[in-house]
Amino acid sequence: MHALLRHLENVGFTKAPRALGFDTQGREILSYLRGDVVGTARPWPEWVHSDDALRQVADWLREFHAAAASFVPGDDAVWREGGTWRPGQIIGHNDAAPYNAAWSDGHLVGFFDWDLAAPVTPEWDLAFTAFGWVPLHARHVVAAEGFTAFAERPRRLQLFLDSYGWTGSLEQFIEIVRQRISASVADLRRTAAAGDPAYQSMIDRGVDSALETAVRELAELEN
Repeated sequence: MHALLRHLENVGFTKAPRALGFDTQGREILSYLRGDVVGTARPWPEWVHSDDALRQVADWLREFHAAAASFVPGDDAVWREGGTWRPGQIIGHNDAAPYNAAWSDGHLVGFFDWDLAAPVTPEWDLAFTAFGWVPLHARHVVAAEGFTAFAERPRRLQLFLDSYGWTGSLEQFIEIVRQRISASVADLRRTAAAGDPAYQSMIDRGVDSALETAVRELAELEN
């Protein structure tokens, strides 16, 4: 992950933290993205679900993917949730969601929390980002976050894809989202079963069940 962040710095991508090494206790040090975050309170601020935020996030992701495309990880690279890089893939952020974004005066400063960075196709990373920002999560989840304009989701999804530059069909992309979130459920349960306490806590809170509900509800966007 530090090698990726150093690469982004070297190619002039400014909307990500800088890797500054480790302290004497072995803790990683990253630069600070100065700005506001959504925090833990619900519902989230109204601007999170604005069209402008959606466009800015899509622009950020397109620019990040372009910058990451020239990064080739070392053969010894190990990623938190596994994966092996192959030509045609990038190292995606994999968690570019509202809770990991910093904003200042209405402008996206960048995304933090890069611990889930790993080899994926650009479409895989795009799918999870759309899931968080359109948003495409289960109705009960996004309603608690302050989004209830469910009839607007197809339009917002198309706006996001157009801003990013996706040229496939909406139906094709929805299927990618379905596969991406289903894979997240499987990864979550597998990691929890292996004894990871953070993932076990997510299972206890019903995160996996909510994601499965979201996958079923994606059918609404195809009607």
